Amino acid sequence: MARLHGKVVMITGGSKGLGRALAFAFAKQGAKLAIAARGERALMSVKRELEALGVEVLATVGDMSVSRDVERFVAAAEDRFGRIDVLINNASVLGPSPMPLLLDYPETDFAEVLRVNAVGPFLVTRRVIANMLVRGDGSIINVTSAAGNVGYAGWGAYGISKFALEGLTETWADELQETEVRVNMVDPGEMDTQMHALAVPDCDYELAVPNDVTGVFLYLASEDSAHANGQRFIAPQFLRQEGGGGHGY
Repeated sequence: MARLHGKVVMITGGSKGLGRALAFAFAKQGAKLAIAARGERALMSVKRELEALGVEVLATVGDMSVSRDVERFVAAAEDRFGRIDVLINNASVLGPSPMPLLLDYPETDFAEVLRVNAVGPFLVTRRVIANMLVRGDGSIINVTSAAGNVGYAGWGAYGISKFALEGLTETWADELQETEVRVNMVDPGEMDTQMHALAVPDCDYELAVPNDVTGVFLYLASEDSAHANGQRFIAPQFLRQEGGGGHGY
């Protein structure tokens, strides 16, 4: 029996890139899935593929930085599955591409990136965490970036939003340290995704594929990581420590 069999895993931004890879990785482990994204066509395509594999999946179209969409998604998942065991805050946006320097950054775009990438995870976590605390169990995993740990010229609002997400992770973790609910973050490294192509359009070096970095998420969702709280994991380093190899679909 898979070690995550029967776990209910909620993934925001679950229609493409890393989110899609995570959905299939957890499906292989026997999890039940609640996935959300703003784009209906891609999201429903993933849903059909998962259901064809026999996976129980709820897919909700919505913007996870909007409170009513968060409520609709989480309430539907709780009604369908009874609980949420794992939350992965993966949904994010890059902002303008190519990314302008801060001096030239449009105010509306700057606010939008922070709203989706930082306010969104706050809203979803706040809604999900209450029932986790009642049950005395839960794992929350936030997807960060190297640009959220060191300031890089030209990464603008995206990098700043990930700095905010890292602060959010550490603050939640400290507030929850006397509970059985844990909050950690993962930097998946540079991956061959549509977002990376927009961020680095002239990339001339080899990139990981999202399927290769799912192992650290499976670890953080399992009881093997029950001791981990407020930690920052770098996926490529984790894979090397674990002996290499991806765990994705």
